Amino acid sequence: MQSHEIEYTLYGDDLQTVEIILDPSETVIAEAGAMNWMEDGIQFEARMGDGSKPSGGFFNGLLGVGKRLLTGESLFMTHFTNQGMGKRRVAFAAPYPGKIMPVDLHQVGGSITCQKDAFLCAARGTEVTVTFNKRIGAGFFGGEGFILQKLRGDGLAFLHAGGTIVQKELNGESLRIDTGCIVAFSGDIDYSIERAGGLKSMLFGGEGLFLATLRGTGTVWLQSLPFSRLADRILAHAPKAGGTSKGEGSVLGGLGRLVDGDNW
Repeated sequence: MQSHEIEYTLYGDDLQTVEIILDPSETVIAEAGAMNWMEDGIQFEARMGDGSKPSGGFFNGLLGVGKRLLTGESLFMTHFTNQGMGKRRVAFAAPYPGKIMPVDLHQVGGSITCQKDAFLCAARGTEVTVTFNKRIGAGFFGGEGFILQKLRGDGLAFLHAGGTIVQKELNGESLRIDTGCIVAFSGDIDYSIERAGGLKSMLFGGEGLFLATLRGTGTVWLQSLPFSRLADRILAHAPKAGGTSKGEGSVLGGLGRLVDGDNW
């Protein structure tokens, strides 16, 4: 199925929102809960699947839903369609700080592999499937990198990354990466999990026991701040009783937490 030809505008720098401009009868698909605002004339519907294969059959649809269920993704994707007479706009943003990366799938060979939580939205006609890394080592040690998403099509898709996006071009080379720092990759690239140096480095280096290795020829997009790293840091510094403290920079911060009941 040929993807709808959509237009877009990006707002912001580090906490970005993408506004999709739809002509009449055009549709954009998105993960459930990603929408920020929409103009009058936009109709939305939650569906099981991306709508790229309307005649795929019940069992194929059930298989795709089952994969999303196993990986913790929502069973539904939301389809936003312009039912009005002129151009209408609908906007999307990710649930944590970062940048939005537009990808023209036609220009990257028709497909791209990304982290399972990187997909934000795409033109209708884009196939969004869950894929598992075939290497058993990735399953045991790969963390975020074990479960991936494959986007196929010839239109625009939008990915989200935490922090800053860095693009690398590999030409028969290899790149070792923290698994959470991978946003996506395209081309003829092989993904594997390898040990992170010697025993001392593995135990005390702070980089984890294993790293992802990408080898081959293609494009790799990296993120400087994976959400898992941000969440770990927040949890490590959160108050023990509910995280409601406001006095971190004050000499009276500890006393304030005692008075308002945070330490009870």
